[in-house]
Amino acid sequence: MAKHYDFGKEAEEIARIFLIENNYEILTKNYYAQKAEIDIIAKENNVLIICEVKARSNTFFSEPEMAVTKSKQKRMIFAADDYIEKNQLDIEVRFDILALTKINNQWNIKHLPDAFNTLENEL
Repeated sequence: MAKHYDFGKEAEEIARIFLIENNYEILTKNYYAQKAEIDIIAKENNVLIICEVKARSNTFFSEPEMAVTKSKQKRMIFAADDYIEKNQLDIEVRFDILALTKINNQWNIKHLPDAFNTLENEL
């Protein structure tokens, strides 16, 4: 496996553990709908949490969350709609970003709940 692939998978696992430790129920990970992907789908209380995990080994150029572009957000919304429809859910949805940095073998996690919403992407 490529080093960056392993790094990303490690970050997703760290994010998954973080969510579990913070009382989120993990429903699935790496959900695909056509070319759109959701890293983690979780549930907190009666809210479906759609999580994008972004990781960097440094923040020299930008913070990890800055990589969640409008086009990425639209793909996540598309995949979330697909998941909701396939599972026949009637539930509130929230889009979160988990921004991770690994510096000196130490992970730092920044959780950004409600990082964006579908109304922002309709404009």
